Amino acid sequence: MVLTLLSFILVLAGQTAGTIIKVPNGGQWGTWGTLDKCAPGTMAKGFTLKVESVQGRNDDTALNGIRLHCVRCQFPHNEMTINSTVANWGTWGSTFWCPIGYLMSFSLRVEGPQGTNDDTAANNIKFKCSDGNILEGNGLSWGTYGDWSSNCTMGICGMEAKVEVSQTVGDDTALNDVRFTCCDKQPTPHAHAKGH
Repeated sequence: MVLTLLSFILVLAGQTAGTIIKVPNGGQWGTWGTLDKCAPGTMAKGFTLKVESVQGRNDDTALNGIRLHCVRCQFPHNEMTINSTVANWGTWGSTFWCPIGYLMSFSLRVEGPQGTNDDTAANNIKFKCSDGNILEGNGLSWGTYGDWSSNCTMGICGMEAKVEVSQTVGDDTALNDVRFTCCDKQPTPHAHAKGH
């Protein structure tokens, strides 16, 4: 009875092992890539974006990839990165770290369909850290941020990216949407970012 009640509470809170968090405003193009997961005992505490800069009269793709940095809560951190599918354009930028906590929810900046004009779909992302900090990536400014996802109160440990492959002569949008998988173990409190 106690275990059943606890399981019900965790389901309501979105804290069950392997729970997927997502947002409603992702782009419509592309296909979902494979699930990439942090190593056991680690969780995502930072992220890096692959972004194509503004192309002027040429085709813009904006956000092309998201890389999560998974670390252990204690030293040694044993950092590793995961990224699911990544499109061809742009370059990887700086890494953003939660000062003390770990990544637990996100909001995606998406430009809706532009008709005969240039589509870019996902442009940027924000993550909320368990310590209350909000980190915004170095993506582009087209579109708007949608609602926040639910929380992974035990941290984010996996990701899947929805990416449109190269259209050759058509309009490329690259990364359209992303969803994250919650960790199945409670991390150690007051986890510090790499190097702190």
